[in-house]
Amino acid sequence: MIPYPRMSPVIFKAGPFAVRWYGVMYILGFVASYLLFQYQVRKRHISGITAEVVENLYFWLIMALVIGARVGYVIFYNLPYYMENPLRVFAVWQGGMSFHGGLVGLIAGGVLFCRKYKLDFWKIADLVAATVPPGLGFGRIGNFINGELYGRPSNVPWAMVFPAGGDVPRHPSQLYEFFLEGVVLFAALWFLKDRLKRSGMLVAAFLILYGVFRFGVEFLRQPDPQLGFIIGPFTMGQVLSSAMIVAGLGLFFWRRRKSS
Repeated sequence: MIPYPRMSPVIFKAGPFAVRWYGVMYILGFVASYLLFQYQVRKRHISGITAEVVENLYFWLIMALVIGARVGYVIFYNLPYYMENPLRVFAVWQGGMSFHGGLVGLIAGGVLFCRKYKLDFWKIADLVAATVPPGLGFGRIGNFINGELYGRPSNVPWAMVFPAGGDVPRHPSQLYEFFLEGVVLFAALWFLKDRLKRSGMLVAAFLILYGVFRFGVEFLRQPDPQLGFIIGPFTMGQVLSSAMIVAGLGLFFWRRRKSS
């Protein structure tokens, strides 16, 4: 067993104002995505995408992601509670963000933005998709520092006792997700981005690979206590990730028939 490296989730606090590691990880993810997006635009010499357009795009995407992630958590993971306490929906500082909800928000925000600026949605979406994994990885590090979203009980040599998980050693599932969703997914998409010639296919690859990684790790991650298992041995995360895989496969074969 490896001791859990206890770290305060708060970096520093001044009165009611607190800077938390999880919020910093979100910022690092957005900055990494922004810089990688700009790098791709410069390398490919894409016309019509100015610095101002990129800044506006990321403003839209950040807002859409935060709103989607919060709404997704409310709907998918704790709807009865928020129906009884509707004002708590706005208490985002208390936690509760859903990746799958954030993904829906990103897609919706991207579609609206591309319509407004008359840009090719699939080409923009491919550029963004290649930049998402670092943010996912940073987010999982934030989960690990918070001691949340830990794994199921285990006796593997690297199991840890998390403060909120009782005295039972558990899988550090946040670190598994950091490696798969952050490192491996980024390497795979960065390798494929110049090899998948039809627009939209990199988005499909993202949906499929993330869905597979998340589905697998969920077998080692402790189910959300308010939900437990949804269908047989499967969690809400696995149900939503299955939908991602199906959507990704459908998108892949549809875009493969399209001209680039």
